[in-house]
Amino acid sequence: MRQICEQLGKLKIVPVIAIEETENANNLAEALVEGNLPCAEITFRTAAAAESIRVMARRKDILVGAGTVITVSQVKQAVDNGAKFIVSPGFVTKVVEYCIDNHIPVLPGICTPTELCLALEYGLDVVKFFPAEAYGGIKTLKAISAPFANMRFVPTGGIDASNLLDYLNVKKVLACGGSWMVKSNLIAEQKFEEITRLSLEATSIFHKI
Repeated sequence: MRQICEQLGKLKIVPVIAIEETENANNLAEALVEGNLPCAEITFRTAAAAESIRVMARRKDILVGAGTVITVSQVKQAVDNGAKFIVSPGFVTKVVEYCIDNHIPVLPGICTPTELCLALEYGLDVVKFFPAEAYGGIKTLKAISAPFANMRFVPTGGIDASNLLDYLNVKKVLACGGSWMVKSNLIAEQKFEEITRLSLEATSIFHKI
């Protein structure tokens, strides 16, 4: 868990990806690598998720995780295909327990102090704050995180180039999840040069920190 979190902390941005066609997976990975953003959270929102993880993971030059994971079977499927970390939209106890028992890095979604207490009970010190903007954004994040000195966050939901730097400037934010550089229409239309351009633009933002 520690090693993966260190990698995410260096990357600063986790592209959250819903991919419909596996045939686009390799070119998408290439676009992200060329955009200095070698990371992908492939969400289990499409039938192509598991195979896309496999295609990307075998490249070895990009950190691939699985998102929108809500069942243990999805965890197994993701890891079997090469996913290095698991992200859930909420705190799914069975998923967290399975990941911990099997030494799989997991970032459960939280948006309340109660869920943060639960994360602490499981020995977690990095969680996903989701949906970030819908739950009050930075103001809420600062308020709920105040009593939890050692907890780090990966805010996701409503984050884009316009507010990325504001989130990354929050001391307890490890990285931010976002999909603006990898929107589904860009992938479907195979606009990989645009994905590279947006990725380069995104990575240039956090260099201002």
